[in-house]
Amino acid sequence: MKNENPIGLFDSGIGGTSIWKEVHALMPYENTIYLADSKNAPYGLKSKDEIIALSCKNTEFLLENNCKIIVVACNTATTNAIKELRAKYDVPFIGIEPAIKPAALHSKTQTIGILATKGTLNSELFHKSVENHPDVKIIEQIGHGLVQLIENGDINSPEMEELLKSYLNPMVKKNIDYLVLGCSHYPYLIPQIQKIIPSHIKIIDSGEAVAKQTQKIIEQNHLLNSSKEKSSQIFYTNSEPEVLETILNHMEKVIYKNF
Repeated sequence: MKNENPIGLFDSGIGGTSIWKEVHALMPYENTIYLADSKNAPYGLKSKDEIIALSCKNTEFLLENNCKIIVVACNTATTNAIKELRAKYDVPFIGIEPAIKPAALHSKTQTIGILATKGTLNSELFHKSVENHPDVKIIEQIGHGLVQLIENGDINSPEMEELLKSYLNPMVKKNIDYLVLGCSHYPYLIPQIQKIIPSHIKIIDSGEAVAKQTQKIIEQNHLLNSSKEKSSQIFYTNSEPEVLETILNHMEKVIYKNF
C-alpha cells in the first residue's frame, strides 16, 4: 500500500460529504475518493442484509481504486455492516456512529435527544451504546423523510421545516440539553435546527471525531502522505451530480464522475 494512495469514503448519498469535509480540513494533502450511492438512499429503510451487501459493493469499488483506508461515512452502514467489512477485507476501516457518549457525560438534565435513521436506531451497535448510559434518558427519533429531502436538494424547503419541527419540538418539551445527530446527512440541517430549538441545547455530530480517528489510524499504519503537492479529490455518484456539486459549493479542483 502506497502512502499517496487515496482515503476512500462512502455513504448512502451526499450526506457523508459532511465527514469528508472534516477529513479534508484536517489532512489537506491526502488524496480522497468519495462514493455517493444516492441511487440506493436511504440505507436506513433497508434490511441488515441489504445494507451489508451494499457496503461490500462500495468497499470493493474503493479498493479497486487503490484506497489505503476506508471511512464508512454512514451511521446506518457502520452500525449494521462494519463488523462484517472488517472481517472480510484486509484494509483499515473507520466507522461513524452517534456521539452518545459525550452528550451523556455532559448532560445537566440527564436527558438527550437522538435524531437518526431507523436502520441506526434499530441496530445492535446502537443499543449497546445506549446500554452504557443507564442513568441518562435518551429520546430517540427516526428522521423519516429527511435524507430524501436532502438528496433532492430541498434542505430549505417548507416541508423540511415542518418535519424538523414535528421531530424536535417533542424532544424540547422533554427537557433535552443535547441533540445528537445520528446520520451524516443531518449536519447540513444544523442552521434549520438552530432556528427551532432553544439556544442552550447543544448539537453534536461525529465529523471532527471521525476525522481525528482517521488521521490516527493512518499514522499508526505509517500511511500518511508526505507529499505537499495539491491533493486529488474525486467524487463518484450514481445519481445526478448537481446536488453534490452544490453542497460542496462548486469547489475547484474537484472531479465528479458517475459509476
